[in-house]
Amino acid sequence: MDYRRLGASGLKVPALSFGAGTFGGSGPLFGAWGNSDAQEARRLLDICLEAGVNLFDTADVYSNGASEEVLGAAIKGRRDAVLISTKTSLPMGDGPADYGSSRSRLIKAVEDALRRLGTDYIDLLQLHAFDAGTPIEEVLSTLDDLVRAGKLRYVGVSNFSGWQVMKSLGLAKQHGYPRYAAHQVYYSLLGRDYEWELMPLGLDQGVGALVWSPLGWGRLTGKIRRGQPLPEMSRLHDTASFGPPVEDQHLFKVVEALDAVAEETGKTVPQIAINWLLQRPTVSSVIIGARNEEQLRQNLGAVGWALTPEQMKKLDTASEVTAPYPYFPYRRQEGFARLNPPTM
Repeated sequence: MDYRRLGASGLKVPALSFGAGTFGGSGPLFGAWGNSDAQEARRLLDICLEAGVNLFDTADVYSNGASEEVLGAAIKGRRDAVLISTKTSLPMGDGPADYGSSRSRLIKAVEDALRRLGTDYIDLLQLHAFDAGTPIEEVLSTLDDLVRAGKLRYVGVSNFSGWQVMKSLGLAKQHGYPRYAAHQVYYSLLGRDYEWELMPLGLDQGVGALVWSPLGWGRLTGKIRRGQPLPEMSRLHDTASFGPPVEDQHLFKVVEALDAVAEETGKTVPQIAINWLLQRPTVSSVIIGARNEEQLRQNLGAVGWALTPEQMKKLDTASEVTAPYPYFPYRRQEGFARLNPPTM
């Protein structure tokens, strides 16, 4: 397994990490992802650790805390061998103190996560969404206190816009608070919006990307083809409305390019889609999920080899879309591009 620095921090993370959204799954979204119990989760962790995958990502909102509980049971007795990443800020209930990133909410959320995970520290805590109702200074000072108390090692964010990340980094520098080392983002061959602003920001500021849904919300599994109905067992029947939308013509164009590369390489479509991400700037780790051992072993096959420049270009071309203003002039017009040479 290849290990990479998490942004500009000193933390080394594996190129592939494991997403525990399938653990303890319940409800219309997480129940469709999977519902691994502690015994099955422990087996999946065994396979991950054998392959060098030691970073496990979860969130309090995943099945209302059940994912953290199952992960905690699965790591029992081997806490020192793993890195735990979890997230908070999204609603865990209907009460005014059940959501957001206020000082009181963050402190309670961290204590609850530590209890569910059965540990006394979290390696990486990420804010799951920006809380516009709480001053950024309050958020950062609280995270600073939690780091100083030894309950958090590193901090990051997820699903933030560029200005939200940048303002937070500026205030962290001004006040000496911990800076965000990671940004957990949606990025795939079907969704390259991350490249327009957040990737250049990550390059400039040393913020590493942890990629969620690298298979385009389950569309790049190799089971979807032009002119064929959605497979009967596809989870997209239940979950498509929860994820980023994709136009059919764009989807099929990308799938057909993946099929062509798969024929050249002998690799599977998911392996190629993940390998493409691993060669992109700022990507520290790609989060893979699996409902069973077979899926996990297939995804682990995405490392240990590399797509050629020609194959990367083929996938780049098939997946490219026109960037919105103000980004498209810098991509397409010579004068703008001369002032801001492409970084990828």
